[in-house]
Amino acid sequence: MLHLWGRLNSINVRKVVWAAQELGLTLQRTDAGGQHGIVREPHFLQRNPNGLVPLLEDGDVRLWESNVIVRYLCARYAPGTLCPEPMGARFAAEQWMDWQQTSFNPAARPAFMQLVRVPEEQRQPAVIEQSIQAIEPLLDLLDQHLAQHAYLGGAAFTMADIPVGCEIHRWRQLPIEQPPRPNLERWYAALNSRQAAKGVLTFVCT
Repeated sequence: MLHLWGRLNSINVRKVVWAAQELGLTLQRTDAGGQHGIVREPHFLQRNPNGLVPLLEDGDVRLWESNVIVRYLCARYAPGTLCPEPMGARFAAEQWMDWQQTSFNPAARPAFMQLVRVPEEQRQPAVIEQSIQAIEPLLDLLDQHLAQHAYLGGAAFTMADIPVGCEIHRWRQLPIEQPPRPNLERWYAALNSRQAAKGVLTFVCT
């Protein structure tokens, strides 16, 4: 049985849960990180010296880093579907997964932290505005791509849609103006309609 360590209010843990649900996998989950602790305990650090969640155990395989875990699950349990087999299609999906981690998340995280984690009286409006200004062109890029493609990887849902979908879900929950982007909204609605996304894209980010 797959064993996942991590709390569900972590965006990175939700990625893995969503992937497992798409694949119909049975997943045992242990709350860890944040208020649950565990991640600095020796038994956890032996499994994941990085001391963060998520951590996945699949038999003798132990993996951390959320997008790597999503790639692994899709490559092992859904080759040719969620993980495309043609090299071009696979790496087209992987580039969006990397984009989520290297471009979108660093731009969005300051606003999220200020608006969700920082008490209102301590918030820094300039930090929030800078984050919004960094995100807007990325959302435009995403909307333009989705004008030509049903999903990030092309005509079909793939592993690429999971991390970016989780990131967009968290951004759209923030109490800020959300300019209309019809292609992004159509895609996001399609993600929300997926049975496997229930409990992930309905989760309030904290």
